[in-house]
Amino acid sequence: MWDIQSIPLAGAGIITMPAFYDARGGFVKTFNDSALQEIGVDFTLKESYFSVSKKDVIRGMHFQLPPYQHAKIVFCPQGAIIDVIVDLRKGSATYGQYYATELSADNHKAYYIPQGFAHGFKSLTDDAITYYLVSSEYNQANDTGIHYDSIGYDWGIASPVLSARDLSFATLHAFESPF
Repeated sequence: MWDIQSIPLAGAGIITMPAFYDARGGFVKTFNDSALQEIGVDFTLKESYFSVSKKDVIRGMHFQLPPYQHAKIVFCPQGAIIDVIVDLRKGSATYGQYYATELSADNHKAYYIPQGFAHGFKSLTDDAITYYLVSSEYNQANDTGIHYDSIGYDWGIASPVLSARDLSFATLHAFESPF
């Protein structure tokens, strides 16, 4: 049974994906358009991809600028991550606020992340897979982010592993949001 839990950031939510287990192992349904529509998620899938991360890697905080902005459904089919989103919509009552939750193979939960949010995560396990369903195709010129350590969230790690690109992003305070 598909379910979506509201979170304090308007429009975003935590989706519980149906999972079935038996002596062979498990089966998790990660996308069903009709079921998502029934729980209020209007999502058009345009692209999908995944990352594999070692423990203590932080990736983020990423998004695409208009007119290539996108919504995402993000889940972790192997290992575990702390997934963090930030509302970048200037007109939103929750502008600049973050929300974090654990996504894992064990809990078969996913984030629904609307357009106008930054997204990132910290890997809690070696070889954690983070899978993304995305509503627009990648556009390099409009792909950007904000500095992971500028959102007020305590990542709980002194020396994370980050890319040079992620470290180069502007802070949330310096970012001029087009959303």
